[in-house]
Amino acid sequence: MDAPLAPEFPASLDWLNTTEPVRMAQLRGKVCALAFINAGSAWSTQRLNDLAHLHARHGERLNVVAVHVPKFDHERDARRAGRRLRRQKFDFPIAHDSDWAAWQQFGVDAWPTVLLIDGEGRICERVVGDGPIRDLDARVAALIAARVPRSHNARPIALRRGNEPGLPLRFPVGIALLGRYLYVVDSNHHRVLECDLGGRVLRQFGSGGPGFIDGPMELAAFNRPHGIAVERDTLYVADSGNHAVRRIQLRTGDVDTVCGAGRPGTPAAGAIQDARAIVLDQPRSIALAAGRLFVATAGDNRIWDIDLGRRELSLLAGSGALEVTDGIGEAAGFAEPVSLAAVQQMVYVCDAAGSAVRSINVRTRQVQTLIGQGVWDFGRADGQRADARLQQPQAIALDPDAPRLWIADSGNDALRVLRLGGGELGTFELPRPLHAPSGLAVGNGIVWIADTDAHAVLRLDTANGGMSHIPIGE
Repeated sequence: MDAPLAPEFPASLDWLNTTEPVRMAQLRGKVCALAFINAGSAWSTQRLNDLAHLHARHGERLNVVAVHVPKFDHERDARRAGRRLRRQKFDFPIAHDSDWAAWQQFGVDAWPTVLLIDGEGRICERVVGDGPIRDLDARVAALIAARVPRSHNARPIALRRGNEPGLPLRFPVGIALLGRYLYVVDSNHHRVLECDLGGRVLRQFGSGGPGFIDGPMELAAFNRPHGIAVERDTLYVADSGNHAVRRIQLRTGDVDTVCGAGRPGTPAAGAIQDARAIVLDQPRSIALAAGRLFVATAGDNRIWDIDLGRRELSLLAGSGALEVTDGIGEAAGFAEPVSLAAVQQMVYVCDAAGSAVRSINVRTRQVQTLIGQGVWDFGRADGQRADARLQQPQAIALDPDAPRLWIADSGNDALRVLRLGGGELGTFELPRPLHAPSGLAVGNGIVWIADTDAHAVLRLDTANGGMSHIPIGE
């Protein structure tokens, strides 16, 4: 049976980074990988990175086009989707399909899906999920090898650059507080900053360019670091782009790797003998408690437990399936865990795709859902836990002075508060909206907020509701 011709792109698409709409005729003559993705999905993020590697590898023989299809209400805004995608630099056309027109026209039913289209415009293969890059590369290479060179004079595709403003911070995410010091992850500058509480930068860890290099702080390199946790003289970093957990010795500034091989994968539990031999899948957050380091990996929907004294890795909870289900250990399901908070024998988990907050009893490994009903149930509602709703939250932080959990409800651009011990979910009224906040730290009546899409860090005084901008590096 002959492969079907790819239909024309719907006129309703918003092209986020091209000077004019892309037409199918412009893709003829080369193999094309057409990817349907969601900007907030960890699996889509990995597939986009894979396609960027293949685009560079195969050069002029391969076109890559991505179509962003929203899941959450806030993702229907093309400007917000564009900012999320600009957290990484992609040198290929990206469209925004706000009403799912292309999704339906091409018969797609899962993120991510890659359609491989030959030089004649026929859909030859459909690759669903975020499988190994080598498998996708082999399929692309086979189509390229079978391609019959022909002359096509279609108008070339012209990209336009939607650069973010030249501010000292670019998409800050993780925040940690230690005494008089504030630590901020400047994710798109691939560095971690040590600041005083007024925002003066004291030290920079990481060279400022992407890489996976241990050593002195000015030579070490991170790749899109995300969450951080600090204890005494050690700062731990979830180095998401390197699929690794890194460690900064604050006395010297030296950086080394706790575990992470630089590629995604699900590790085997056991002793950590070679740190660079342990694979992880997009670690987004870490938390410390009682000599143990807990790691949330959004790529495989699991929570890992590293015994720092014994140097052993074990699975705390998570089946790997993208779901919001309670249970013990592997019987529980998470939906893109992106933030952790730990105290004594309890770990709290922020599930972004599940719009949920969960808890794990470390001793029993029992997982319980505090807020959230499932991966397709989200919104904005205060009140009792069964009625309360979040929308793609990105960060949580425990209040050291009260039994409450602060939540960066990113999809609603809001700051929410959950009373622990059976209390209700509420909204903390702010003097102005937030912009996709993705990091929180709390101490001494102050909430520090990484206002990610505004490239800023904010200071909220919980006593009087006053909020101010912290001029980090300005």
